[in-house]
Amino acid sequence: MKIIGTGSAVPSKSVSNEMLTGFLNTSDEWISTRTGIRTRRILTNEKLEDLAVDATRAALESAKISPDEVDFFICSNVSNNYVTPSLSAIVQEAVGSHAPCIDLNGACAGFIYSLDFADAYLQTDRAKNILILCAEEPTRFCDWHQRETSVLFGDGAGAVVVTKGDGLQSLHLTASPDKDVIYYKRRLENTPYEHRGVDVDEPLVMQGREVFRMAVESSQKDLDIVMTKAGVTSEQVDYFLLHQANMRIIKAIREQIKQPEEKFPTNIERYGNTSSASIPILLDELSREGKLKQDAILALSAFGAGFVTGAAVMKWNTINYD
Repeated sequence: MKIIGTGSAVPSKSVSNEMLTGFLNTSDEWISTRTGIRTRRILTNEKLEDLAVDATRAALESAKISPDEVDFFICSNVSNNYVTPSLSAIVQEAVGSHAPCIDLNGACAGFIYSLDFADAYLQTDRAKNILILCAEEPTRFCDWHQRETSVLFGDGAGAVVVTKGDGLQSLHLTASPDKDVIYYKRRLENTPYEHRGVDVDEPLVMQGREVFRMAVESSQKDLDIVMTKAGVTSEQVDYFLLHQANMRIIKAIREQIKQPEEKFPTNIERYGNTSSASIPILLDELSREGKLKQDAILALSAFGAGFVTGAAVMKWNTINYD
């Protein structure tokens, strides 16, 4: 598998840490020193499907294929206004594709889970071109009176087009469920046969210290596994593209791997945690800036959602955006 196109989109509204002090007991110093975040993009007048469509169109354009040439459409999404139809179906119709489509909820690891799904379809000759879209609005999961969670997130969408090739060197997925560490509940409709009392939505709950520990430990372990499978050392990796959850987490992983800071590009300081969209957004930015050279070795790692992880090693295929 190789990536032949990338795209991304973020909301127009940029919200600084200082802007949050109007309704939260916080400060720029408190947020930035604990998370590395300075600003985040938050949906206001736009809808999530607007970002998703823009990112998808950009990925298709850079891949130089038409919507009709997409054979399968995978969308990573935790939550949006529709339970059904799926977000992938909504975007598929908007861009004029007729491919079968499916949504998956791998939370922050959703992009790497989607790569694994796509690789299986390519290896079994069930598809030639696959569109992977990660579109998330985690700012809608939070209680915005709780600074511990609400300051962390931003909205966004990232997309890639993949086809057969020699780019994917190795991939590893894990799931170690512990729903009490991080969870978000939504209300379901009542039935005449079930009596649970008042069933209400429950905003995101996150045990910060435990999430930090699990993220650092799992990422280091996953990266060791995929680098060994791929037959590369950390010194041979050009860039480590980590899920943009928290700058402290990224720093801790970097220190464990013992590689220089320039190998760990970030955008969390500008966008916050955009869940599964964070790696494809970062990938699109680096690619369009010309920082990813032909055959560059990339190590990807993502983690989250009580608790799933994924990592991969990829050899980059240079994309011409002209």
